[in-house]
Amino acid sequence: MRLDFLRPSDNISPMPPKGTYDYSRSVGVVQTQTLRLDLPPGGFQLESGETLPEIQVAYETYGTLAPNRNNVIYICHALSGDAHAAGFHSREEMNAPRPKPGWWDIMIGPGKPIDTNRFFVVCSNNLGGCKGTTGPCSIDPRTGRPYGSRFPRISVGDMVEVQRRFLHALGIEHLAAVMGGSMGGMQVLEWAIRFPDCMERCICIASAASLSTQALAFNIIGRRIIMSDPAWQNGDYYATGQQPDMGLALARMMAHITYLSPSMMEEKFGRDKRPDASARRFYTPFQVESYLDYQGRQFIQRFDANSYLHITEAMDAYDLEERFGSLEAAFRNVRARFLIVALTTDWLFPPEQSRELAQALLRAGCDTTYALLEAEQGHDAFLLDFPELSDLLREYLIATPASATEQIAPAPPADEEFPLIQQLIPKGARILDLGCGGGEMLAALTAGSSVPGLGVEINTRRVIETVSRGVPVLQLDMDQGLDLLPNNSFDVAILSRTLQVVRKPADVLREMMRLAKTALVTFPNFGNWKHRLRLGLMGRMPKSEELPFEWYNTPNIHLTTLVDFLELCRQEGWRCTRVRCIGRDSVSRFLLALGFRNCGADDVIVVLEKTG
Repeated sequence: MRLDFLRPSDNISPMPPKGTYDYSRSVGVVQTQTLRLDLPPGGFQLESGETLPEIQVAYETYGTLAPNRNNVIYICHALSGDAHAAGFHSREEMNAPRPKPGWWDIMIGPGKPIDTNRFFVVCSNNLGGCKGTTGPCSIDPRTGRPYGSRFPRISVGDMVEVQRRFLHALGIEHLAAVMGGSMGGMQVLEWAIRFPDCMERCICIASAASLSTQALAFNIIGRRIIMSDPAWQNGDYYATGQQPDMGLALARMMAHITYLSPSMMEEKFGRDKRPDASARRFYTPFQVESYLDYQGRQFIQRFDANSYLHITEAMDAYDLEERFGSLEAAFRNVRARFLIVALTTDWLFPPEQSRELAQALLRAGCDTTYALLEAEQGHDAFLLDFPELSDLLREYLIATPASATEQIAPAPPADEEFPLIQQLIPKGARILDLGCGGGEMLAALTAGSSVPGLGVEINTRRVIETVSRGVPVLQLDMDQGLDLLPNNSFDVAILSRTLQVVRKPADVLREMMRLAKTALVTFPNFGNWKHRLRLGLMGRMPKSEELPFEWYNTPNIHLTTLVDFLELCRQEGWRCTRVRCIGRDSVSRFLLALGFRNCGADDVIVVLEKTG
């Protein structure tokens, strides 16, 4: 079928411009291999109850397998992905003016976030695909013809079962990590649930436990468009000499709209027009139409319509809450450490769905890190050059958990508060550090402990620093609440030098008392004599080593005194079991010695407990 409705386009493709590709960090020329699985006599039984008599898997590997086989990372690809995740299939392709490497080449390679100098990386084409793994266009050994309409219904669970059998055939029983985005993230969740002892880490990016109603609607319309193409022939088009290209291209054009954010669409295209646009009726000169034409034309050259139908149907059917009764129940036996990554402008898999995953994992007792990354590009951002995601993945993959280190007495950070805080926290306590910064204190407090702590931080770069120290962290705004965490889930909650920068300090303190048996709060004391002198005699707002900012650029928006803080605790009914005052100069220490705590304290450490 001719595609006259898809006009040729010179729009920008995802290939890097000539001269920008870094060949020094490429895995180079790679080869897609195939492996036929050793199946039982009856074949491979699918969740639908049907069977496949044989299964072939197409795959690629990068890096070197360690002698003890403990360095394997398995990559789960998204809807339209395949086994070719990195590198090039030929020297000519590699040296082309605009080289087009594998779909996640930006992440995989020597020195890249998924470092092939360290890890052995494996990616295979999904069951139902069209790039070498058994799918609708494969030959059915029982008939000698392509499966077509006879290819059975498949599920995300079936895909993961095939992946597990495939890795077993390679002699790989344990994974350093399993990771993927979008539908690949759904496979990561399924791996963690089905094979809880098979991996150390799980990384789920821009995904969900089920599709939203809006995402379902787009998939439904996409399938209807394909099935409305006369060339589809109920799925048996392989021998007709025609493909349902028009339907598949339109389905891809519509889906591609969901992969970009509205702001990125506006920035990239706006209402820009092509000067050489077609004059055909109802075809516009707008650049965005040219871009969608290009995406549709490219897609039909590499994908099969029946595979699109089967894989989107499997995505639609995936629903962990329906299957287990709740997400918390689904994750009850998960043992791997989890990284959940959400993208702010993703409206195909919105951040709320990633947040739900993180909440369920935490409530199931799983070691969980959650990051909400600012991404202008929308859902597809995880496939693009995205420094924050690159740095986060790199650090998460190589960091040793702080609680697993052998360091029993860590060297304290260069702050005299730390030894006092360390003395006040019982050994083996489960610690929540609110406003954990780069995780220095929490890493030191949990080193050598069998119990991991948990940090909360809003700044992305500090979240990445915390991850690099092997500490699980949640990227959250405390002022919006901490509902991800269940009641009484910690022994000690720490709020160190953060009270003065939050917008709702009383609400944050109430959350601390909800979450932990004991709250430990440190803050700079606005009642210190130096601040009183500066304000009383000079009429100037406080400024010191502890409060070094001018009034107009300070992050400290709720300054308090020791007396004011104790009064709030009294009103809330919290018991102050310990108050430690720190004087940072001789006058302050002298006033403290005389018993003038509010006047002498530069900084205060207060331990709170619930009454009753």
